[in-house]
This record gives sequence, structure tokens and C-alpha cells, in this order.
Amino acid sequence: MTSTDTTASHTFTIRRPDDWHLHLRDGVMLEAVVADSARQFGRAIIMPNLTPPVTTAAQAEAYKLRIEAALAKAGVEEGAFTPLMTLYLTDNTPADEIARAADSGIVHGVKLYPAGATTNSDAGVTDLLGKCAGALEAMQKLGMPLLVHGEVNDPTVDVFDREAVFIERVMIPLRQRYPELKVVFEHLTTRDGVEYVRQAEGPIAATITPQHLLYNRNALFVGGIRPHWYCLPVLKRETHRQALLEAATSGNKRFFLGTDSAPHTRGSKEQSCGCAGCYTAFHAIGLYATAFETAGRLDALEAFASKNGPEFYGLPINEGTLTLQRSPTRIPDEVPVGDTTIVPLAAGEELRWQVVQSA
Repeated sequence: MTSTDTTASHTFTIRRPDDWHLHLRDGVMLEAVVADSARQFGRAIIMPNLTPPVTTAAQAEAYKLRIEAALAKAGVEEGAFTPLMTLYLTDNTPADEIARAADSGIVHGVKLYPAGATTNSDAGVTDLLGKCAGALEAMQKLGMPLLVHGEVNDPTVDVFDREAVFIERVMIPLRQRYPELKVVFEHLTTRDGVEYVRQAEGPIAATITPQHLLYNRNALFVGGIRPHWYCLPVLKRETHRQALLEAATSGNKRFFLGTDSAPHTRGSKEQSCGCAGCYTAFHAIGLYATAFETAGRLDALEAFASKNGPEFYGLPINEGTLTLQRSPTRIPDEVPVGDTTIVPLAAGEELRWQVVQSA
């Protein structure tokens, strides 16, 4: 990271970062949001929880073509942003589909959603070790990462405890049975998760979102219920936020950037049973820079955002750069999507850092 201080501003430049957990949706929504990610990131792991979900290499290829068409329509230069595709793991995913995905050159992971755990996860896995053995064995053999939504979907378990229980019920047995399987514990939210990822043997890593670095669960209730801070896994206690921030800024290579940016229309969030997900792609790097600055560790942002993820996935670090400047700007109240809008995280508040140049 290079840094410049003047009396008027402070800027710093990092290698162009990647987003290792991104929801782009499809259709009009895809066309509306894809340029926000392309403006900041060189690559992104694209979540497969469409309706219907992306369960085959052929479907992943078709989705990639739609993303590339949306990029072109948004005026993004060809090659400036690369979508890294994933498959949606089901109880019936065959080993030969994992092999086709590995051979495709475009699929870089397989996503585990416990059935019903989050948005569009109804087709998810009901019994990972019991029904997915063939797929897991193929993934371990071929080096295909398993990307884990790390919560149990058990109504008897408190929503704030579901990550810790997932570690005990799923992650520990999974790692024991498949010790060489590459696993990404996505959108980590607890001190329990941080300690597990730090100490677990074998190839394991974790992504951390900007909202879980910046906010605790009080943010959901400031002045009333605030649906645009609602995501799954839900925001946790301050002690967990502090543990996540320490992990992200520590330099430990097992932790890297994954926004989990999840766009929903204003109407689908502001209703009696609103959708889970925070839209952060609009201003993601500014949010992360703010979090790292609060910890006094802007110097650690480049490793977290630009280096640790490619190393885990076995990809080269991006050649380009991204320059940010301390230039306080108001986050818009909403951004347009067709004939409706999305409300970005922290809408109406001041964001301290802005992207001023990408090369």
C-alpha cells in the first residue's frame, strides 16, 4: 500500500481488490448493480442462489454470459471485471457435475446453503454428510472449494447462536471426514467463528462483510426497526464485532474480503416479513476503509482486500490498482433499479472514503 498525506487530503493506493462473496441477482437487478462492483473490484465470487438456483456447470456458463452482457450494457470495459462462478450444492449434486465444474475453468466454488437458512435457499442441503458424500469427495480430490453459509437452520437454536452451533454440528465433523477439502466460512460473524478459523487444521479461510466490521446488533434498532441493516447471519454483540475487526486487520491470511452485498428492492425490505441482505456494493471499499481506519490499520487493508483471497483460491493477484481518498460524502438515500429503488447500507450517513482512481 502506498500512502500520501497533504493538508487537504489523505489518499492511499492498493492493488485492485476482489470480492469473494457477491450477490448480483439477475435481469433488471443484475443490470442495475453490476457496475457498482466492477468500479471497485477486479473479480468476484458470484453467489448461485437464483430462482431456480445455479446447480450445473452449464447453468453457470449461461449465468456468466448474462453477467458479461450486463457489464457491456453498463459500459464496463471488457475484461475489467471477471465473474467467478459457483454452483449451488443440493442433496442430489452428483460427483460428475463437480468434475464438469472443475473442468469448465469458470466455476471456482460450490456453495452450501443449509435448506431455508437465507434468501432463495429452499433448495439447499438437508443433510451434508449423509447426502453429499459423493460431491464432497470429488471436491476434495479436485481442489474445488466448499463455500459455507455457516448457520444451522434449527428453530430450536437461538438466531444469535446458530453460527457457534454450526461449528459444532457441521464444521468439526466435516473437517474430520474431509481434512483436505478447501473450505471458506463465509460472512463470519462471531468470536467463536474467528477462533475456529484461526485454529482449525487444513485448508480453511473466512470472508468478513463490511457491516459486521462496522456495526453490532444495536444498529438494527436505532430509533425503531431498521430493515436495511438486517442480514443473515444477523449482526451480533459488540464483543463479536471487535473480534472480527481484530481478525480482519491482523494480517492473518485466512481472513479476506467478502461483501455479501445482497440487493433487494426497497419494498421487499420494508414490509411485514422483509428480506435479509445489505446492499454494500455501491460503497464497499469505502466502508472497509472506514472500519480499518477505526482500528488504526489502514496499512492492513491491502492484504485483506487484495492478496489473501487470491492466495487461498490459487489465483494471481490483480495487476491493477485502486486509489482511495479521504473525502467525506453523503451516502445516497436510494439508488435506482428499473422503476423501483435499492437502499444502500447506512443511507443518508457520511462516508469518509471515496474511490478516486482505478487503473
